[in-house]
Amino acid sequence: MYRDVLPVAKSVYRLMVSDSLSHLFLIVGRLSVPMASMISGILGAVCSGVPRLDSDLTVGVLLWAAATKAYLDARRRGLDISALRYEDLVARPLDMCRVILEYCRLPVSLAELAVKALDVDSQRNTAIAKSKIGQCKEPQLTPQTKAKLNELLKSYGVPLIGEPGIVEGTLTCC
Repeated sequence: MYRDVLPVAKSVYRLMVSDSLSHLFLIVGRLSVPMASMISGILGAVCSGVPRLDSDLTVGVLLWAAATKAYLDARRRGLDISALRYEDLVARPLDMCRVILEYCRLPVSLAELAVKALDVDSQRNTAIAKSKIGQCKEPQLTPQTKAKLNELLKSYGVPLIGEPGIVEGTLTCC
């Protein structure tokens, strides 16, 4: 499952500012790539070759681009996988649950139960519950930031901010 790049970048930012060390990584990443790489190691990630974090959206864009590129590369190597777009699931939950169940060769009769399950925050009662993370202020996208992030996305060969973010192999109900 994937989302459009901008909502992912904003969600990743909100998630990172909810944790002190991750927030420090965002701040230091604006100042020093080597120091940010060191902190990323403490966080359990390896960030070699990552550019300076010029905006609060850069980490989320990088994560989205890397995951999307890996998916597209796997399809191009012949792996029989498909994607599901979150925005489609939210817009037409029952129809999309039917499509998913059919794709997985499961009983389509389970679609209504699946829709009910979607109404529950899977992270409830945690530090990253939607009710808590949703209160964080979202970073804004300026034209300059958009241009820089789109250059980054181009280097990955994935859809740009402002373009339709639908990737090949996406399941659809319509």
